[in-house]
Amino acid sequence: MRVFEIGDKIETIDDTISGVVMEVTKNEITIETTDGFLLKYAPSELIKTSNTNTIRVSRHEVDQVKAEKAGPKKRNFKAVKPKERNTPKMEVDLHIHQLSKSTRGMSHYDMLNLQLDTAKRQLEFAIRKRIQKVVFIHGVGEGVLKEELCYLFGRYENVKFYDADYQKYGLGATEVYIYQNV
Repeated sequence: MRVFEIGDKIETIDDTISGVVMEVTKNEITIETTDGFLLKYAPSELIKTSNTNTIRVSRHEVDQVKAEKAGPKKRNFKAVKPKERNTPKMEVDLHIHQLSKSTRGMSHYDMLNLQLDTAKRQLEFAIRKRIQKVVFIHGVGEGVLKEELCYLFGRYENVKFYDADYQKYGLGATEVYIYQNV
């Protein structure tokens, strides 16, 4: 980190501005330009140009620092692991306690219809938003909901469905793959 004192002659790295240091705080240096303007900079944006007790900085060194700063920046991207590539982007939990605050007064028929309506609405949302994979978590139970979901998914032409990843969901989930270019 560069240390600046009041009275130091400086230049900015990114612009052709030079001047004298007027005020020094922890993260900010106030300079008075040769044109008489007061400007504030971070210490990393300034270079001392000449002082009686400092080393003289050549124009070549200033150009090197500017070139380093203007050089290509490294792109930050997260590498996707092969396992993660195939993970579904959307999960829909159809357990009744996730869909309704209370099941009081609801018959099994009402609960099943609520679950199927939710599944249909979420599937159509995924088709509209072009989401390729959706996992519907239905649980194991007696298999009624799973059968009804199979019947529902079978009515769509651009959909293929199969049991979801056993290690993650066990037998209680169905994964739906939506063909986008149909």
